[in-house]
Amino acid sequence: MPTTAPAIPNARLAILFMVMLVAAAGNTAMQSILPALGTKIGIADVWISLAFSWSALLWVLTAPKWARQSDKRGRKALMALGIVGFSASMLLCGLTLWAGLEGMIGAGLTFVIFALFRSLYGGFGSAAPPAVQAYVASRTEAAERTKALSLVASSFGLGTVIGPTLAPWFILPGVGLAGPLLVFAGIGVAVLIALRLMLPDDAPRFEARGQVSAYPTAGGGSQLVSDDEAHDDNDAEHPAERIDWTDRRILPWTIAGLVGGHAQAMLLGVIGFVVLDRMGLRGTPDLAAEPTGHVMLVGAVATLLAQWGLIPLLSLKPRTAVIIGSAIGGFGALLVGIGDSLSAISTGFAIALLGFGLFRPGFTAGASLAVPRRMQGQVAGQTASINGAAYIVAPAIGVLLYNWHAQLSFLLIGFISLALSIWGWRGLRSDDSVKGVR
Repeated sequence: MPTTAPAIPNARLAILFMVMLVAAAGNTAMQSILPALGTKIGIADVWISLAFSWSALLWVLTAPKWARQSDKRGRKALMALGIVGFSASMLLCGLTLWAGLEGMIGAGLTFVIFALFRSLYGGFGSAAPPAVQAYVASRTEAAERTKALSLVASSFGLGTVIGPTLAPWFILPGVGLAGPLLVFAGIGVAVLIALRLMLPDDAPRFEARGQVSAYPTAGGGSQLVSDDEAHDDNDAEHPAERIDWTDRRILPWTIAGLVGGHAQAMLLGVIGFVVLDRMGLRGTPDLAAEPTGHVMLVGAVATLLAQWGLIPLLSLKPRTAVIIGSAIGGFGALLVGIGDSLSAISTGFAIALLGFGLFRPGFTAGASLAVPRRMQGQVAGQTASINGAAYIVAPAIGVLLYNWHAQLSFLLIGFISLALSIWGWRGLRSDDSVKGVR
């Protein structure tokens, strides 16, 4: 009899891939069309951004709970819960926005009901990613685990590209701009059915606990930690140790993550409104979905280019990735601030997200390398929480500043990013012996 666990069949791995992909794609598709939707219904820009802030807050608060529950309630059950939360949120939000577009309910009531239904995504959608990771880690040997986890993690990044790309094609007769939400709700139901029918919930071969995944955004990605990295072979020789947020080993990386994350979140919060205003589409918001989707698409591609291409090619160290990435991100944000055409805005946004695509894995890897292997699970949860926390208030702040003065938010983003890059020279640990960003 073989002594190693068999690989997860490709058909089942494809289902796990789709569970991750659909949640990210649906969320970024909504991000690309919501500025136009809010403008057409008559909802103020800042309230639109606060709807995403509310969802991100719930994601940050509930994701650790679901990560712990996957061992108790079953990985397949938690995946199903996440997909149900996603699909129900998309369906109910889509119907609410359609009712607002048709004038059946007023703008204020539309926003309140929409925010309520967004709670389903923030509160329950976060259950799926850690369950997927734990399912893979508990059914694969260490030799194949990293490859399998990397595949399902990449689906989050791929989803950020697919969402804005498909959103304009799903603006359908009869439902208009609400169409993408309804279509993604249907896709979520299809994935749920495939999950129920084709993925067995058999007993795991190895112990594993999924790690918290960051809130999916157009400039994000998913940093998943393989199970073998979350445990030290010598755990029994060390007493249990908890990492405090002020732990001196990770505090500089935590500061970098919070500061740079807020700069990136502010940029993502205002970009849709920039397209509306610079392209003169406030009076015809139906036409804004395609150019907004285009800008978000090039930004997402730039992020993936940084994370999947430049970082492995250049073997960047964490400190270098943070310093260079922050500087590039700030420069790109300033270019967006002065861009007066779609190509100029797209170029600036792509440069900015290329930079933040270097920064984000750099800060994550830096925090990881600062502590022993036995503490990787805790650090992974904290870095994911930091990534998500940036989207709680920063988008609304960015929109408020943008509405006050068109250039103010970009000046602030550029200043924060460039200041972080300068501070990183002395504030972050320099160690030529550490491994590059993974």
